[in-house]
Amino acid sequence: MSKGRIIGAPTADVEADLAITPLFSERLIAWQKVSGRHELPWQKTRDPYRVWLSEIMLQQTQVATVIPYYQRFLDRFPDVTTLAAAPIEAVIEHWAGLGYYARARNLHRCAQQIATVHAGKFPNSTEQLVELAGIGRSTAAAIAAFAFGQRAAILDGNVKRVLCRQYGVEGFPGISAVDRSLWQLAENLLPAGDIEAYTQGLMDLGATLCTRSRPRCDACPVSADCVAFREQRQAELPASRPRPAVPERSATFVLILHGRRLLLERRPPSGIWGGLLVPPEGEPKQVLANLGLYIASERSLPLLKHTFTHFRLTLQPVLCEVTTSEAVAEAGWIWLDQDDASEAVVPKPIRKLIKKDASAMG
Repeated sequence: MSKGRIIGAPTADVEADLAITPLFSERLIAWQKVSGRHELPWQKTRDPYRVWLSEIMLQQTQVATVIPYYQRFLDRFPDVTTLAAAPIEAVIEHWAGLGYYARARNLHRCAQQIATVHAGKFPNSTEQLVELAGIGRSTAAAIAAFAFGQRAAILDGNVKRVLCRQYGVEGFPGISAVDRSLWQLAENLLPAGDIEAYTQGLMDLGATLCTRSRPRCDACPVSADCVAFREQRQAELPASRPRPAVPERSATFVLILHGRRLLLERRPPSGIWGGLLVPPEGEPKQVLANLGLYIASERSLPLLKHTFTHFRLTLQPVLCEVTTSEAVAEAGWIWLDQDDASEAVVPKPIRKLIKKDASAMG
């Protein structure tokens, strides 16, 4: 039988483990100062704008992917006031390719809140930060720690994995009872000082050593007291998400071509692919009739599947060549050259579709 802890209310085992808290934090801090990451572009700054931007971009996105986007974003939006005043289309354009576009919309909304409600200055408490758009409890704590030196606990996906393995936490971390206990554990583990090094150390440990697969336990500064390492349960902890059936959806996208020009429409700001350019969706003849266009030829292209967080989408592209482009004059529609269309602010599956079928559309 496993010796891991079953987390609901704190058990005696967990309380006993918390007795080694100073050793855990001291080892982690010492390791981070010597072996942690120190050259990331958002480090060595207390500017809350830069800290906040990096934390939002790093949600569900790897560091190597974020770095060039972060630098380009700062070139265009150097401070929160500039970001707040920019049109959402410009923000989406500079975000394109990072995915999870709700982050970009929340980023823009948050900047406007800071500009109007907080006179352009970031609040310095986790309680106020968490009230802003797109900032959850863990992100608020990271901003408070790195920008203001406040003692606050983070609990992102990497940290959950570290704590689950270190303390043998059973159960999927997304379950509310497990999540509550992990937050209690994270709060109790906070050191009295060196909060920036400790917080960065947790992030670095989860990102570079205590990884989801093939963790480097031989180099881990806290492996001596790690339940998963001691019991060889690294592959079991944390427990995986229960796998419900993934809902299946389908949609028809009409690739309207006139010569070498492709017609795209801008999605509404909210919802899937909000603010991005996509081909019109719907039954081809009805779409073209609504736009006042006439079909010269029509053919179906190969299906394309794309998996979102909560469902799987099957795209049926239909290529329709039209006799004229003059009828389309509504706002939000744009004709682009095929080569330009594949590089425009379009979702990844649409970009893939355009590139894949460029020859078929030529």
